[in-house]
Amino acid sequence: MLTCARSSSILAMSPAHKAHILAEALPYIRAYHGKTLVIRFGGNAMADPVLKAGFARDVALLRLVGMKPIVVHGGGWRIDELAWQMGIETQRHRGVRITDERTLTVIEMALGELNQELTALINRHGGRAVGLNGQDGRFIHARPLVLEPSGSDDPALGFVGDIDSIDTGLIELLLSRKFVPVVMPIGVGADGTAYHINSDLLAGRLARALKAEALILMTNVAGVVGRDGKLAYIMSAGDAEALLRDEVVHRGAQCGARRGALGARHRRRRAERAAAGSIDCGRSGYGRAVRLRTALPRGQPGLPVCGLS
Repeated sequence: MLTCARSSSILAMSPAHKAHILAEALPYIRAYHGKTLVIRFGGNAMADPVLKAGFARDVALLRLVGMKPIVVHGGGWRIDELAWQMGIETQRHRGVRITDERTLTVIEMALGELNQELTALINRHGGRAVGLNGQDGRFIHARPLVLEPSGSDDPALGFVGDIDSIDTGLIELLLSRKFVPVVMPIGVGADGTAYHINSDLLAGRLARALKAEALILMTNVAGVVGRDGKLAYIMSAGDAEALLRDEVVHRGAQCGARRGALGARHRRRRAERAAAGSIDCGRSGYGRAVRLRTALPRGQPGLPVCGLS
């Protein structure tokens, strides 16, 4: 599986090179055939048509070789852009977008547009994608997000959601029929109110609910930097939590590190390394992996909870 950023180099590869890559990929394709992968796609990579098309191609390929990818996408850049075009000021509190009714309408418009585009791109490459949001069948049950108080002047967050529970029946039905669910991060409250949910949080909770083989966080953020100032390609869940607690991880990578630590502890699985796209199909070790312990059992290829950039 190759990164969408490298798509321009694929055509220049010799047949022998392509055959070599496929030979290396075969053990991973065999190991993860029929396995569920939750892939979160976000960041400004979504704004690049070439990267977006390459991502859609890779997702279609995963489905065509027998894996079960589920895409959860963000779209903050597009929400900001559309809000600016409509004359709506974007306000944030501790990194969370304050969401009134007008802003929620903009969010639903922006995410709906991106969802349709991703779905069409995956279908164009031979997949069978279906766009969803949590209001479809009310499968994402949400409640208002409540942050720890930081002062007496904390603003109301509005229609910002946290997740109560996820009904996986709809997703499982689509997977059983060989569809690719493409989920936008909108949940629904018990009273029918729509809430905007952080897409990293949704991807992590969906992976847990489905007992997915891997949670993959794809973004344009370089990755998690350790205490030595270098990118941490593999770390334990405990290491990730310690870096978050000590505020070593910069804001752009914090949510991905949290979801990786959460996913690793939930799955009780280890990861050897992550490859570009969504699964390690080579020996170059692209991406960042979070694992529970330090050693991988001999002969176990291990698909990670990882962040790819």
